[in-house]
Amino acid sequence: MVFHVKQDHKGDGPALLDPLNLPVAGVDKLQVYAQLLVKWQKSINLVGPDTIPSLWRRHFLDSAQLFPLLPHPVHRLVDMGSGAGFPGLVLAILGVPDVHLIESDARKCAFLREVARVTETKVTIHNCRIEKVPPLGAEVVTARALASLDKLLVWAEPHLLPEGHGFFLKGRGAEDELTQAAKDWNIAAQRIPSLSDSSGLVLHLKEVRRG
Repeated sequence: MVFHVKQDHKGDGPALLDPLNLPVAGVDKLQVYAQLLVKWQKSINLVGPDTIPSLWRRHFLDSAQLFPLLPHPVHRLVDMGSGAGFPGLVLAILGVPDVHLIESDARKCAFLREVARVTETKVTIHNCRIEKVPPLGAEVVTARALASLDKLLVWAEPHLLPEGHGFFLKGRGAEDELTQAAKDWNIAAQRIPSLSDSSGLVLHLKEVRRG
């Protein structure tokens, strides 16, 4: 079943994803996801209430822009601090296999399970703190609006394979965070302008090693 989420007067809707050339079946499922989010938001604070009118740009486009950037193949992806599922659950719905969502809030985990069930998306949900999850050996680790980069790297290190990639969605403070992280880490960083936020960056990190 596909629910079609009405676009607002500013044009916020699934059409924002068209330039990414995403799998059609995946975008259809994202519409189901959006409908469920709006429904659950009434009782659980899944995302900032002021972002609901721009749900597709602020959350779905922001997450989906990672999909064409990912290395191929990806056998496992770990999303730290998944919250309402951005970006990890979006990437799983679009076809990334063996996605692990780490989220300590039990109510948000219940929402993630419901979206995964309704959209028939296979994911592994870890309802605990990031530090408590055993090493997962992933090619990709992602995070969004979770913590400063130096802290993200501490959390990501146990899960990231030596040749792995980190994709972190950051706002206008990205450069300062890179400078701070470089004091303790050796990083090869690619800065990719965000498609959803003119002041934001996608940080694609490789060769992550402690300094």
